[in-house]
Amino acid sequence: MDYVSALVPPVVMAVFFGAVIRVIVKTQGGDKKAKEDAAVDAALARAEAARQSAAATPEAPKA
Repeated sequence: MDYVSALVPPVVMAVFFGAVIRVIVKTQGGDKKAKEDAAVDAALARAEAARQSAAATPEAPKA
């Protein structure tokens, strides 16, 4: 019976890993893909605008 107790943890982890992979694959794309892409594009645009405005703003002289 020691072999059963030795095999249970790897089997449980393999099943869990398979379930995680399945969820990841199923949630890719679909009807929410455009919304997710738009959110990422908006975040990147905000970051780029903040970077450009920080570069355009002159730094105050240090005393």
